[in-house]
Amino acid sequence: MTFGRRLLLISTVALASLFVPLAARAAEPYAINTILSLTGNIAFVGQTQMKALKAIEAMVNANGGIKGRPLSFVVADDTSSPQTAVQLAQGLIAKGVPIILGSSSPNACGAMAPLLQQNGPLLYCLANGGIAVPGSYEFFTEMSYDDLMAVTVRYFRERGLNRLATIFATDAGGQTSEKALQGAMALPENKSMQLVSAQHFAPGDASVAAQMAVIKGANPNALIAWATGGAAGNLMRGEKDIGLDIPTMTSPGNLTDAFFKQYGAVLPTELIYPAVPYYAKGAPTDPATAKAVAEMAKALEAAGAQPDMITISAWDPALVLVSALQKLGPDASAPKLRDYLLQLQGWVGANGPYDYVTNPQRGVGGNNVVMVRWDGQKKAVVAASNFGGTPLSK
Repeated sequence: MTFGRRLLLISTVALASLFVPLAARAAEPYAINTILSLTGNIAFVGQTQMKALKAIEAMVNANGGIKGRPLSFVVADDTSSPQTAVQLAQGLIAKGVPIILGSSSPNACGAMAPLLQQNGPLLYCLANGGIAVPGSYEFFTEMSYDDLMAVTVRYFRERGLNRLATIFATDAGGQTSEKALQGAMALPENKSMQLVSAQHFAPGDASVAAQMAVIKGANPNALIAWATGGAAGNLMRGEKDIGLDIPTMTSPGNLTDAFFKQYGAVLPTELIYPAVPYYAKGAPTDPATAKAVAEMAKALEAAGAQPDMITISAWDPALVLVSALQKLGPDASAPKLRDYLLQLQGWVGANGPYDYVTNPQRGVGGNNVVMVRWDGQKKAVVAASNFGGTPLSK
């Protein structure tokens, strides 16, 4: 081989080696760091949300990923513990990640929120309990507790169920939801509503028999038993044990097959939830939402999952973040992502059209809420109201 040919070969190899790292970097997955409750008392929520994220991952990657980079949800388990969630978030913030998706728990999201700095990261909570501060880096899935409680009270009122009892957890999520109910009860249109008993419990309590006895003695005709997972099952068991069987509303965090299978034997005859448009009678009505729901159902089926309230709680937030990254590019910073979402209107997900200007930090509001009930005989969730809470005619 001549000196010239050797020099050409060396130069070619050297030049090619310069491009290998660039190509490799271009093909690196784009990681969305995610914190879910995969174990612990709300593990069924985190596990269901994980299925939704895996379905999105497969769907997005089959269609080119994010600007040619495959999408990867990198998931850490907070064990249903706010303290663990904080530790995980601190580690991610130290790495300078632009996005944290999660947690599954409102208490964990509330504990992580103070960690956010002036430049992020963007925290998109997959629990809807919490106060959205307009313009902040914290976003929430689905409708607020204020919206859910306002629609629930309207539903009870228009059914003539005006003697209401409640039992809320003493944790942050319980306090926030109880405050939302108090706001709904104070609305002028709800002056006919009476709160006949307001009870509380600690999420770790083994029994709520004493509280349920007080509730039964107050002779209510409707009950709000607000908790998620095992704590909610404990409330249902306490209600059944005391012989109380009245229309009962509980957290939509329990609107999943896993909950019905585990606690079906102790559920009240009429178990009611404030829910998302997926469950509405005849919904979705607009073509764009129908298309979004169909795409979700197809992707979930391929992943061995199915649509429900918990799946959708992760589906829309994850997908709206993906759409933002596809538009802004994978190098988008937390401030750029936040500013994009703050002005976003017209993006359509399984919950319908989103408008982050009208509904800051969430995109959806009370007009997206529909009341549903668990039909134990049909083993299905069926619509109980129109959008906004007006009961369906029977």
